[in-house]
Amino acid sequence: MAFWPNCVLLPSSVGADRSLCMPPFAPLAVDLPLVMTVGEPAGVGPEIAVKARAELGDALPFCLISDPAHLPAGTRFARVASPAEVRGLPGDVLPVIPHEFPAPAYPGRPEPANAPAVIDAIARAVALVQAGMASGLVTGPIHKQVLTEGAGFAYPGHTEYLAALAGVDRVVMMLASPLLRVVPATIHIPLAEVPAALTPDLLETTLRLTEAGLSRDFGLAAPRIAVAGLNPHAGEGGTIGGEELRVIRPVLERLRAEGMQLHGPMPADTMFHPAARAGYDAAVCMYHDQALIPIKTLDFAGGVNVTLGLPFVRTSPDHGTAFDIAGQGRADPTSLIAALRLAAELAARRALAPA
Repeated sequence: MAFWPNCVLLPSSVGADRSLCMPPFAPLAVDLPLVMTVGEPAGVGPEIAVKARAELGDALPFCLISDPAHLPAGTRFARVASPAEVRGLPGDVLPVIPHEFPAPAYPGRPEPANAPAVIDAIARAVALVQAGMASGLVTGPIHKQVLTEGAGFAYPGHTEYLAALAGVDRVVMMLASPLLRVVPATIHIPLAEVPAALTPDLLETTLRLTEAGLSRDFGLAAPRIAVAGLNPHAGEGGTIGGEELRVIRPVLERLRAEGMQLHGPMPADTMFHPAARAGYDAAVCMYHDQALIPIKTLDFAGGVNVTLGLPFVRTSPDHGTAFDIAGQGRADPTSLIAALRLAAELAARRALAPA
């Protein structure tokens, strides 16, 4: 059996192959590959990265920042120093930028000692993208509790940390699939804190960044945005809560006067059926679960997390570390593959856009 130079074959097989019902991917319109972070090495990140490379081959080049020792046994990989070295590698070889972790990674058993390396890998990937060495960033799932315990991670999640690394004040989290795009105005905070956090300034910023992202990254000339109410029945004229009248409606009226296509505030329980979804390009919701439950119900495997408002492209699979199935060969790479494809699409569109 011939081996590509600098490739390694680990002792046993990765697991059964899996076919995905996806259309062929068109070649990238940009020259630079994507960079992916492994995330929490005790989760499914290493496994889905290997499976994604196997499915995509060299049609969508990306490299993984990871400790090679954390890859599934049997992985054929090549050490690379930069994303540019990905070109020319065989499609069944995973390009890896080695990143040292202090402790082994046992599937399903996170090690807090590895937390600083998880965080450093994200910063390293961002630096590569900002230096123009990669066309975009795809992040593997992290476990915030482990990062907090092991490294005092001060951010609620990936989104907020990436904003800090990029030096921007405001970003929004979009979950996107072919069936639905949703944006939560408030993200990783307790539900009891949502009404106080939902200020006119926050809602306006969320709507502006959503419209800008739909236009710049998704190529929509006049995005249509549906806006959910906070309360049941969108407050029903103030009889079931007043946030719609005090906060949401005034913001929508002001932005509509500027020409934004905004619909709402709408009752959240009637805005996600097929006929309703046909009337908008994205839905802005008031809190995390109001946005994520519909998209995960409609397309759990195919949803992609997109950060709007960053100066670079960032996507991630719309699932967590899945410690319960890590290392068993059962992890589904569909969401990661969708994240890689979407990142490539967004990066190509940005590359073609006027400065």
